[in-house]
Amino acid sequence: MRLGELTSRTREDVVKHAAEAASLSVLDAGVADCFACPRLVAWREEVAVTKRASFRDQTYWGRPIPGWGPGDAEIGILGLAPAAHGGNRTGRIFTGDRSGDVLFAALHRAGLANQPTSVSIDDGLQLRHTRIFAAVRCAPPDNKPLPQERDNCAPWLHRELALIRPTLKVVVALGAFAWQAWWPAATAVYGAKAPVPRPKFGHGAQVSVPGAPILLGCFHVSQQNTFTGRLTPPMLDDVFARAKALAGLA
Repeated sequence: MRLGELTSRTREDVVKHAAEAASLSVLDAGVADCFACPRLVAWREEVAVTKRASFRDQTYWGRPIPGWGPGDAEIGILGLAPAAHGGNRTGRIFTGDRSGDVLFAALHRAGLANQPTSVSIDDGLQLRHTRIFAAVRCAPPDNKPLPQERDNCAPWLHRELALIRPTLKVVVALGAFAWQAWWPAATAVYGAKAPVPRPKFGHGAQVSVPGAPILLGCFHVSQQNTFTGRLTPPMLDDVFARAKALAGLA
């Protein structure tokens, strides 16, 4: 499946193309060719042209970012959205930015990645037992997607979860936005009913709903959290150790 074969320009297109994706490769191609959110399209393309000075000689990806990792993963990591000069530049989620530096170092310590760095799409990095995806697949202005953009993008997430459903046992939600995005996904894919009231996000929070993967909360690996010490390497290590244990990998 090549870019252009599943171009989505409306939410209706997204719903249709996501539902028709029979494999992760087809789904990933559809994600990368989505234009359903005009504000996000304009921003991702503007960033790709203006660039950051330190990356001025590089060609930016400037498209939505598909999920990444093995299709038989037991652990899923759900993020917010790609970074403007990270995934939006490199074409791979959490790659080429400081959030990724923190995340992949932790995954490597946990034995879930073959190396501690993620700098480019061809750097040899491989994930083990883990797939990473975002609630919103385009870089948003100020890292703040609108609710409508989240909802437009949701069918991609729901279909990805459906395709990896046979093996997925645990989902780590990075931040409150991802935590909230999980509940409609759990209902759409697993028919799971969210507890009422919905459990509040918190670092280390754990929720089990019959029929769905276990949900773990983790502070986002943003610079704001890691530079201030709100999220430390030992805290990340504890989350991924627990995820491995719950997934039967410890």
